[in-house]
Amino acid sequence: MIEFFSENDFSITLENEIRTWVEAIIAKEGYETGDISFVFCSDQYLLELNKQYLSHDTYTDIITFDYSLNKEVHAEIYISTDRVAENRERFSSSFEDELHRVIIHGILHCCGYGDKSETSKQAMRKAEDAALQLRSFL
Repeated sequence: MIEFFSENDFSITLENEIRTWVEAIIAKEGYETGDISFVFCSDQYLLELNKQYLSHDTYTDIITFDYSLNKEVHAEIYISTDRVAENRERFSSSFEDELHRVIIHGILHCCGYGDKSETSKQAMRKAEDAALQLRSFL
């Protein structure tokens, strides 16, 4: 089950469509959908999580806590809507496009994609782009 929560004033639109899209990407990657929570929050909220759980004192757009079991995706995915807004300007993108990229980025982490090396970053970006092409609800 995919659920959406907010720790700030953000409210996601097209909830059912995004849920269906995420489930399709998970299936395409050879996984099953388990319990997944997306939590939208502020920079400050995510910074505190970053410090507390990852010992990083930096802003980030997403933190994925992956609890997946075998090929079943279970996760808590925290997304800073402040970072998404800033990234959309930086990358000359719409807020929705950048939000969808971050959403699927977290999911792809749970499906085995990394982003620590240049090679893994390229593979992640390619998978993100492919997933974004499959958004039939936009």
